[in-house]
Amino acid sequence: MNFKLKIWRQPNAKSPGKLVNYEVRDLSPHTSFLEMLDILNEDLLRRAEEPIAFDSDCREGICGTCSLTINGEAHGPDHPGAVCELYMRKFRDRATIMVEPFRVGSFPIVKDLVIDRSALDRIVQAGGFISARAGSAPEANSILVPKHDADLAMEAAACIGCGACAAACPNGSAMLFTAAKVSHLAVLPQGHPERDNRVLKMVRVMDAEGFGNCTNTYECEAVCPAEIRASFIAKLNREYARASMQRGAGE
Repeated sequence: MNFKLKIWRQPNAKSPGKLVNYEVRDLSPHTSFLEMLDILNEDLLRRAEEPIAFDSDCREGICGTCSLTINGEAHGPDHPGAVCELYMRKFRDRATIMVEPFRVGSFPIVKDLVIDRSALDRIVQAGGFISARAGSAPEANSILVPKHDADLAMEAAACIGCGACAAACPNGSAMLFTAAKVSHLAVLPQGHPERDNRVLKMVRVMDAEGFGNCTNTYECEAVCPAEIRASFIAKLNREYARASMQRGAGE
């Protein structure tokens, strides 16, 4: 398979960037998208040209590091899944593919396709720790958790923190990410002691980082590799309203 590529190149955060044209030829349809970039970089190095900077780690759809916008879609056209799970057979032979970093104001570009997503880390850090002992596996019946709550917590905890939700949102909102991180502890008894402080602090940091508001376009849910449901945003709003009311009542 042969492809024409338009890839965003930007030497650093302060320099202007632009789309640069490349070509890759004779690829197997079973080549992954990141492997295709590896092959292109090997060719650039042979020509003594600067390779394209992009992030990747596990390449198994687990870490969320491979955050790219492909033809205008966060993580590309094969949902649900991260870029590392995208294969070239998903594209037509001889197609032109545009590759850009996530376009979110709170994710500044470091170089080329590499972005700084530490804003998401700061939201998580604001949530702090849980005071319930969790150093070893407790006896199964010592803390009773209904199966529905356990399943809901596990679904929320599946978030890999890639930031695709914010990249797909027309407002650059991180509500789905924050909702998942708040919800997976809020529904479990171990998370209850810090429940109110956690949601208040995390929402405060999310707003301070410059993420936009949710207007229910559901683009976040559509591109999420972990299939986190947008209904968790409603859970976040309820948790925040509850904590704010209790804080206002002085409890």
